[in-house]
Amino acid sequence: MVLNYIWVAFFLVAFVIAVVRLVVLGDTEVFPAIINSTFDSAKTAFEISLGLTGVLALWMGVMKVGERGGVVQALARVLSPVFVKLFPEIPKGHPVVGNIFMNIAANMLGLDNAATPMGLKAMEGLQELNPKKDTASNAMIMFLVLNTSGLTIIPVSIMVYRAQLGAAQPTDVFIPILLATFFSTLAGIIVTSLYQRINLLNRTLLLTLGGMSLGVAAIIWGFGRMSREDMALTTTTAANTLLFLVIVGFIVAGVRRRINVYDAFIEGAKGGFETAVRIIPYLVAVLVGIAVFRASGAMEWITDGVAWLVALMGCDTEWVGALPTALMKPLSGSGARGMMVDAMTTYGADSFVGRLSCIFQGATDTTFYILAVYFGSVGIRRTRHAVACGLLADLAGVVAAVAICYLFFG
Repeated sequence: MVLNYIWVAFFLVAFVIAVVRLVVLGDTEVFPAIINSTFDSAKTAFEISLGLTGVLALWMGVMKVGERGGVVQALARVLSPVFVKLFPEIPKGHPVVGNIFMNIAANMLGLDNAATPMGLKAMEGLQELNPKKDTASNAMIMFLVLNTSGLTIIPVSIMVYRAQLGAAQPTDVFIPILLATFFSTLAGIIVTSLYQRINLLNRTLLLTLGGMSLGVAAIIWGFGRMSREDMALTTTTAANTLLFLVIVGFIVAGVRRRINVYDAFIEGAKGGFETAVRIIPYLVAVLVGIAVFRASGAMEWITDGVAWLVALMGCDTEWVGALPTALMKPLSGSGARGMMVDAMTTYGADSFVGRLSCIFQGATDTTFYILAVYFGSVGIRRTRHAVACGLLADLAGVVAAVAICYLFFG
């Protein structure tokens, strides 16, 4: 529903601005530019979707091997001591704990198709424990914030889009995204814990969150001492090595489980082909809406206004071009994806704005969409502090993304 309003608003605002430019400014080129943009963006959307087919088939095949090989379950076991502390309302050993672990682990691996059903099942279990059926419980809100903060280890789709749009090193945003999404998730946990009065000073959480924070600080410190060339080389090498280790590790896990690795890969790869075809109409709709909005001059007015305010404060304005992706992400995943593609198409996949839009896309998740789907599935009407915590986590991710992008690519 939110995306519907946004999509309609793109066209209505574009029409009003185009009329103003025609009548007041005498700009006779505005309507031809808008119409041309619709054809060009529709063609671009189809070409992108078509080009995604092979890479999506590859990675969804690999992910299916990992899922069958028990990688998700293994991650759940590793996360168990931490999540017990974050969900004190859930009785020890309750079955819903397993569903929560599986959902978070699937999200971390980028298994969207597996994560959503697991998340809905976890929400049903949390609703059974909820004394007020129309009001979100503390456990529900913590679970939602962990989802909306978007902690992802392997941002496959973003790297696929970068490859499709001609990036020289599609994986060069891998570590920046990992750092930005960590700050978003950490902020979400801290803010929600403060609301719910969860003690973060216990040994398990201190060791886990403190250890992760020190690791991230060490990475930032290490990269900060490198030259731009060494940083780019190290980032690309580390990302490619890690991704190849993931592929090999998933295959080894499948072999250990004695599953038919080849058949599992083929099953997942079929899903990749279906996904590539299924996203064509969505990508066409979003990219056409954005193209019309941009061709009318509306996008330029917004970014110029923000850039003027930022310059007035004496700050660099280079990052403003990627701002539409950050603003759209809490509202719509497909909308933000369209903004990311539009930024890379307009500025270049390897430009500062193109890279920052990718980091924005990977730093957080679709807060309002997740809240609507998960809470709506169990009839929750009173969300309490869920929206505030989710948006604060988003804000932390956006601020971290800008700072990290300047560190790596500025």
